[in-house]
Amino acid sequence: MAKKAGSKLPKRKEEFMYRGRKVADLAKLSMDELAELFPARQRRTIKRGISKEHKKFLTRLRNKDSVRTHLRTLIVLPEMVGKNVEIYNGKSFERVEIMPEMIGHYLGEFALSRGRVQHGAAGVGATRSSKFVPLK
Repeated sequence: MAKKAGSKLPKRKEEFMYRGRKVADLAKLSMDELAELFPARQRRTIKRGISKEHKKFLTRLRNKDSVRTHLRTLIVLPEMVGKNVEIYNGKSFERVEIMPEMIGHYLGEFALSRGRVQHGAAGVGATRSSKFVPLK
């Protein structure tokens, strides 16, 4: 079958796999088994124990679809996928929908705390050439 130059086939969206496992399979794992799949820093955090605040947040998230939080150090777990979380960035709450690709990352990675710097033109006296610019 010859492929036409102008026709594009739509890409098939495959189910997300984390370290060779589907999200539904990850949700069935215990915390210790899940920790073994995570990178070293996240694995160490889970092995040392999840704090009371993190446990309280997870119970609130199970009951609601959208929750506000200041917990930027919380690791995204498979049970959080599909929920909306509003993460505090130091100034306001950033609404983030948890996607399967976010598993194993920290919540703080998705609500940036520093804004993008946009530099303007140099001011008077900032450069050697600006000495000779006549002031109004």
